[in-house]
Amino acid sequence: MLTDFISLLFPITCASCGKSLFKNEENICTYCIYHLPKTNFHLQEDNMVSKFFWGRVAIHSAAAFLEFNKGGNVQKLIYALKYNGQKNMGITLGKLYGHELKEQATFNTIDTIVPVPLHAKKEKVRGYNQSLYFAMGLAQSMNVPINNNSLQRVLISDTQTKKSRFNRWKNVESVFEIKEPNGLKGQHILLVDDVVTTGATLEACAHTLLQIPFVKISIVTIAFRP
Repeated sequence: MLTDFISLLFPITCASCGKSLFKNEENICTYCIYHLPKTNFHLQEDNMVSKFFWGRVAIHSAAAFLEFNKGGNVQKLIYALKYNGQKNMGITLGKLYGHELKEQATFNTIDTIVPVPLHAKKEKVRGYNQSLYFAMGLAQSMNVPINNNSLQRVLISDTQTKKSRFNRWKNVESVFEIKEPNGLKGQHILLVDDVVTTGATLEACAHTLLQIPFVKISIVTIAFRP
């Protein structure tokens, strides 16, 4: 009763449409979940995200859950996750996509999930790594462990938002390194991030992870921004 009373005074709202959530809803209302602009890239081997990495880095497969629509509902969800402190948004989206990924042959052999890391100073300012929370949701629904220690960002890079594809790549080409590689040796790694635009950060991470013997890299993001 107390919880219901508090919810009347301080209603928890959907990050997409702003309407009050029901008891069984988390972060996003059922209506908005049903109307999410899904890419279905995990069903297409040669999808647009996979093509980003052709000739750049050897990956097994790649996909993105949603299509980023500027000013639309997906941008609101990403903004809530990254800048409004709604960490559980990442978990919710991860669980939703994980249920779909585990049914596909290209993704049901994943051994470990590795989130794209933030530099320690940047993570301290933000308070958390949004990609880790997306990884946590994926891990729950796919029943796969997370490795959040082996891939580390050792240099702080400038913001990527207004850079060209070449400058994005130059900005991150040597900012990652591997710690304790034996924990990932021979594994099929799922590398995850929030949004893929040019793929420069993910490419740099994948190249770093491929230094580990006998690994296979797949990539998944919350959203794809053409």
